[in-house]
Amino acid sequence: MSGRIRVGLVDDQALFRTGIRMLVSSQGDLEFVGQAADGAEGIAMAEKTRPDVILMDIRMPVMDGIESTRQILASALARGVTLPRIIVLTTFDLDEAAMRAIRGGASGFLLKDADPEFLLAAIRTVHAGTSVIAASATRELFENFDSQQQGETPASFGALTAREREIFVLAARGLSNSEIATAEFLSEATVKTHISRVLGKLGLRDRVQLVVFAYENKLT
Repeated sequence: MSGRIRVGLVDDQALFRTGIRMLVSSQGDLEFVGQAADGAEGIAMAEKTRPDVILMDIRMPVMDGIESTRQILASALARGVTLPRIIVLTTFDLDEAAMRAIRGGASGFLLKDADPEFLLAAIRTVHAGTSVIAASATRELFENFDSQQQGETPASFGALTAREREIFVLAARGLSNSEIATAEFLSEATVKTHISRVLGKLGLRDRVQLVVFAYENKLT
């Protein structure tokens, strides 16, 4: 079957890998293409199988998920191939390491004990380009992390229009395009355009990085 979402997994727990492989393989629109037991193996797996979405554990031997995420994305960029979307997995609800992985390019944050249906939805969501996963958990993570960055507001933020700043704040709080449209009396298409302009002006890849940017710079 063509058009399926190709999924890879990097995790040091064999039983967890087996469970995820079985879960993903049970879905008609998903294809499990590879697995690895540590971050270094994950880099090789990603280059060989080129998954669309990678589920990445954070704490592993040999190489952790943060460095593996960074190297996988850097390698894909250097080779000129499509960058995989990476969802980092953690057993801790409030985990600084998860935020560091997101800074490094991961597209989402998910607890390893998430419901199977939520995990499957997360895979489909990031593949579709909507990057904020479990936004409330992500916001809680950032709110409880004592950021060491206490500097001035980045100059790039000053380039946003008043309307773009309003949209920025709502997006950083985890509101969807539909919710922002309702709050601001705009069409969803207009909100999408504003979000794209905000990301471009701030040099951010997606909404997850927007959330990180907002909380690191205390802009919410």
